[in-house]
Amino acid sequence: MKKWIFLMLALWPLAAGAQVKFEDLSFEEKLGQTLVVFVDVDSAEQNRKAIEEGKIGGVLIQWGNYSLPKTKELVAKLQSWAAKSPHKIPLLISIDYEGGTVYTPITLGFEYLPTNMMLSATLDEEAAATVAYLAGLELRRAGVHINFSPVLDVNSNPHNPIIGVRSFGSDPDNVTKMGLSLMNGFKASGIISVVKHFPGHGNTTVDSHYKVPVVHDKLDVMEKTHLTPFAQAIQHQVPGVMTGHILYPELDINNIATFSRPILHDLLREKMGFNGFVVTDSLDMKSTTFFCKIPDCAVKALNAGADMLLLGRYIKINTVFNRIKEQVLNQKSTARMEEASRRIFNLKKELGLLDGPLPVPSPTDKAYRAALQDVSDKAVTLVRNRRNLLPFKPARADGKKPSVCAVFFAPARFADQLPNFSKPFLESGWEVRTYNAALSPRAKDSQRAAQCAKGADLLVVTSLQWADKTNINQKNAINGLIKENPNTVFISTMSPYDIPKYPEADTVLATYGLSRYSLQSAAKIILGEIEPHGTLPVELEETDYGATSLREDRRALRRS
Repeated sequence: MKKWIFLMLALWPLAAGAQVKFEDLSFEEKLGQTLVVFVDVDSAEQNRKAIEEGKIGGVLIQWGNYSLPKTKELVAKLQSWAAKSPHKIPLLISIDYEGGTVYTPITLGFEYLPTNMMLSATLDEEAAATVAYLAGLELRRAGVHINFSPVLDVNSNPHNPIIGVRSFGSDPDNVTKMGLSLMNGFKASGIISVVKHFPGHGNTTVDSHYKVPVVHDKLDVMEKTHLTPFAQAIQHQVPGVMTGHILYPELDINNIATFSRPILHDLLREKMGFNGFVVTDSLDMKSTTFFCKIPDCAVKALNAGADMLLLGRYIKINTVFNRIKEQVLNQKSTARMEEASRRIFNLKKELGLLDGPLPVPSPTDKAYRAALQDVSDKAVTLVRNRRNLLPFKPARADGKKPSVCAVFFAPARFADQLPNFSKPFLESGWEVRTYNAALSPRAKDSQRAAQCAKGADLLVVTSLQWADKTNINQKNAINGLIKENPNTVFISTMSPYDIPKYPEADTVLATYGLSRYSLQSAAKIILGEIEPHGTLPVELEETDYGATSLREDRRALRRS
């Protein structure tokens, strides 16, 4: 009973902070409102003192191998520390819940959110909004307020090493429509959406976590392609925008967007009319620390127009706080800091965090799982079917069960998702053999995969490529299996940009994400239990694929 009361007190902020006014806060508390630290179950304690002193305004919960009850317990503990701060102002709890490469199914206890590209493949805006709404309710039940989603980057560059399935695709109009659908779903659930990565990360050739991307697009190209989804999101009153750590010489030759006043103030606020809060991408990424240390980067971003500063992982918060405070005072940035702080304070006020108990939604996990399976059934795409192998009809004259071997090239952390592929086959009376090979296979993996495939009526082989990067060992192993087994279904389980690397694969499915739902959908399509309806949200660098393109499907929809 005591633990339950503790949890409710943390998830429902104490009413003691209800009467506080922004002017009542000290300089340190105002500065603290702009700062966000990264926490997980193991690292939270090191931030306790700073939270209790009011020097931190929010946290970003990091992925870790812990359950939903553990997540709720973590949030409860964090908010109990905030309740001891001078004015008892609750923390803003944020999360990166966007599916695909940013999320794995074993973390935090939340369901596997479909990737944006998977949602886009459905061409179903209502289904996307439903998923976001139900996801938002689950987040609220855990005490989360902000989701750094959706990604509005138009993935115009197939060789983009970091965005990939995080994007809705390469069509700005489709990115806009699907992005607005997610925004509306999160809004209806009571979750604050933050769109990213302004002014667009879709045409980069390096990963901003490790290098500084430079995009040489002219302003007219930016406006026509990459700025379009953000402009529409702003018109629909999106609450938050996240900056990209990218250099756009056409917009600012000297500073990445996160440090650029011409981009964050002149373009975003003045020209595009954005009135919400601006949050930085993590300031510990190499694309920022190339220019400055984290505290100095925080002040540069603040002066450029950012309101919420994501400080990153593994920082010593007191050292960082004191350095930021010193820099704000030395650079006479107090007014800019107060503007940013007031914006965050007002956001907490609008959310009702200062007014006492917040309602906790009723469980919707069953409806959420059903919606996820529905999206997967609509999204999985039949890219090639040259020999009309699908739906697969085994031809056995000996009366024995038909057999399938499924070889999954996937990280071990996805292992608990893989058995769902077998379920439809087992229910249909098949003999099923599976092998989970390493993402970068060695000789023993190829040997075991070949042994699994031996004598099977059907071989299913899956690849996993995060974005543009190809694992040569995986590619060679898969091509070898395809060459030796004519009845092979090849499934691209993450980035569809890897499909052209397997030209000899006659039968190809794309799932845009590796989850129990997408695997089950793929199995049902192979067996003919459901029709494949998915549409490729990107143009692949090949001419011989059977799936209709997004452009062709749009024309068909207009004709109908």
